[in-house]
Amino acid sequence: MTRELTSVSRREFVAGVGATSALALAGCTQDTSGDGGLSGEVVVKGSSTVFPVSDKMAEEFMSEHGDVNVTTDSTGSGGGFENHFCPGNADINGASRPITDSEIEHCGENDVEPIEFQVASDALTVAVNNASDVDCVTFDELSQIWREDRTTTWSDVNEEWPNQEFSLYGPANTSGTYDWFNENVVGEEYSHTADHQATEDDNQIVRGIEDNENAMGYFGYAYYQENSDRVKALEIEQSEGDGCTEPSLSNAKDGSYPMARPLFIYVNKESLQREEVYEFVKFYLENAETNLVQDIGYVPSGTDLRDENLSKLEENYDA
Repeated sequence: MTRELTSVSRREFVAGVGATSALALAGCTQDTSGDGGLSGEVVVKGSSTVFPVSDKMAEEFMSEHGDVNVTTDSTGSGGGFENHFCPGNADINGASRPITDSEIEHCGENDVEPIEFQVASDALTVAVNNASDVDCVTFDELSQIWREDRTTTWSDVNEEWPNQEFSLYGPANTSGTYDWFNENVVGEEYSHTADHQATEDDNQIVRGIEDNENAMGYFGYAYYQENSDRVKALEIEQSEGDGCTEPSLSNAKDGSYPMARPLFIYVNKESLQREEVYEFVKFYLENAETNLVQDIGYVPSGTDLRDENLSKLEENYDA
């Protein structure tokens, strides 16, 4: 439900913090745990891709508000919606793809109204072992490798590749990254293979690729950036003849990287009426536009999206 604000001071405050959000982290080390008695608990579940951002936001927020406990847990986008957020057991769910109609229906059955905020963009990264001679792959080749009844050897996809069987490492089917890859890369006419080492821990995917010369896997760019010495990122060619583009924040930002995608948090509107949840979400949205997000490995939200998010936050806060 939207409303017309009667408190001009709160609206003016949001505009003010928007203009100075780049400075928001400067005072994060001060202890202001006694500021107005803010206390309570905020529960964050969801996407393993969004998890590093939420976890860092929680750490910084708690350094300012010592009596608020923000817990973060990587459950996968779908796992978070299904098992925690929609049943009403989490205040916020990170997601690496938009919420689905069936998830909205599930939430509605429990009187949970999800409010969507895009907080960053990602360059979904496909990686191979450092010893691999493969440098670039097309969407069609990826589909052949990752769909049901898939091709099992590298050379069957491309005769210039080795005559060795693939070892595949990737997200579980509760992951939003899995869903995005299945829809946009594997293709609507196919289904994602179940013949891969599936996990919600992206670090396990990195380890699997690192330990096997014939391995391939995919995850959010932040995990590649953190482990770029351990695995090799492939350049991506959406269609043959388009040219290969490497995953990077700049290429995701300008849209030239074909596997760029938005990242979200969803907030339970009822939870948002609790002061500690509102203040944490406000802090999150303000700082999603700063270098905090970029340092983790994602494209910050930008000032226009930040201001749009803050306006939506106010419209859904009934204090």
